[in-house]
Amino acid sequence: MRVSAFTFLRNGTLLGYPYVESIRSILPIVDEFVVNVGIGIDDTVERVRAIDPSKVRVIESAWNERMEDRGYVYAQQKMIAQFNCTGDWAFYLEGDEVVHEDDLPIIRAAMERHWKNPLVEALVFDYYHFYGCPGCIAISPGWYRRAPRILRNTIRSYSPDGLFFVVMDHNKKGRYPRAALVGAPMYHYGHVRSIGSMQEKIRQVSKYWGHAPPSFPDYGAIDSQALAPFSGTHPEVVQEWLTREAETCFVPNQNHLLTRRERRHRWMMMLERTFGCELSKKHFKLISR
Repeated sequence: MRVSAFTFLRNGTLLGYPYVESIRSILPIVDEFVVNVGIGIDDTVERVRAIDPSKVRVIESAWNERMEDRGYVYAQQKMIAQFNCTGDWAFYLEGDEVVHEDDLPIIRAAMERHWKNPLVEALVFDYYHFYGCPGCIAISPGWYRRAPRILRNTIRSYSPDGLFFVVMDHNKKGRYPRAALVGAPMYHYGHVRSIGSMQEKIRQVSKYWGHAPPSFPDYGAIDSQALAPFSGTHPEVVQEWLTREAETCFVPNQNHLLTRRERRHRWMMMLERTFGCELSKKHFKLISR
């Protein structure tokens, strides 16, 4: 069994992504890591090349600056990396996602277990979405609780907007992949980066979604009921980045007025507690645990 990993990046240093830590976190269990680095204005490509030349393969690409339709430029760049993978599995990581070293054997075992079963097209991770600071996680249904990150690399698939995978059956309408659980979490750090880095990220990426950058003074504008304390341990590879780059003094704004979306998520959380259901969006069909 051969395992590829892939991601895409541009200006990762400028925008405060822990992309070096992300790549390093799964290198022990993959045979290659394909990184599509968009031509930018910082040192991202140099830092990626220095990680591990024996495993990390760098592709450089130019982004279509006129593509401002629903994040499709992200889909393009993601697929460039994915289509250059040569493994049986293709393991996708966002530049702000990190795997815990304790979970590497579990992840490798899941790939081994499902490799010979063609019905399993993807492997799904549970998620810790850190918000505001490393000790706080977002728990409302507005944040996906599970997502596919390992995809069988011998099926026809694509990413319509960079956020998820779609499988094609005989040129018919696409569908979400059939999936099994990995049994391990993904650690998502995109919303704990410094406020300055987050403001710059929002300013740069909004154009690709066809809208002006929204105001982002800080992380405080959120429903406090959508948050919970994190009691686990962070991956060793990201500890230094958290000390250097992450916000640490986050407090929700007690005067925050709930949006219509947040009010809807409160009702969904109440239904989840009452009926024991799970109502977050799922971009997969679970067929095996």
